[in-house]
Amino acid sequence: MWMKGLLLLLSTLWLGLSCRQASTPKPRGYFKITFPERSYAHYVDSLCPFTFVYPAYGIINRDEVFLDTVPDNPCWLNLTFPTLNGNLHLSYKPMQHRNDLEKLMLDAHRLTYKHVIKAEFIEETVISNPHGVGGLWYDVGGNAASAVQFFLTDSSRHFLRGALYFYNTPNMDSIAPVLQFLRPDLIKLIESFRWTS
Repeated sequence: MWMKGLLLLLSTLWLGLSCRQASTPKPRGYFKITFPERSYAHYVDSLCPFTFVYPAYGIINRDEVFLDTVPDNPCWLNLTFPTLNGNLHLSYKPMQHRNDLEKLMLDAHRLTYKHVIKAEFIEETVISNPHGVGGLWYDVGGNAASAVQFFLTDSSRHFLRGALYFYNTPNMDSIAPVLQFLRPDLIKLIESFRWTS
């Protein structure tokens, strides 16, 4: 009798285990991103010697804290993209001496290349817009903290550096669609940028 019970138990277990389908793990997914509608606003401030067009889905505010100190210039700005979880830091520096341009360009280059540890590549593109503004655009590929950096100058009196950061773990797979969406608006900002003094 116990033999029949054991046989019945084993057959039930065997049938229960043999009917399962092989499971396949689901691929890693990312949150769906809803991109804002494109429209533009014009930035003008009497304190700052520049003006530009920026995406209206961004919010501009003054950078009030820099490394636990007050920034040395009231024209240090943050263009925040709340729906995209990103921020474009804009740092303005006036130039007063002949060698200021070289020093500021070296600083911009050094700050960009700090990302080389995580970057797969860094591509440089020369900037020149119709308003006499020149500079350099850096595409930083891979899982670096900042995917885009640039600087703009008139080569004699004004220098502005920009750095785009996202408020999440750097992962190019998840950042790529947002970066692709933002890129034309950042280019529009640069193309419209002009010095006012």
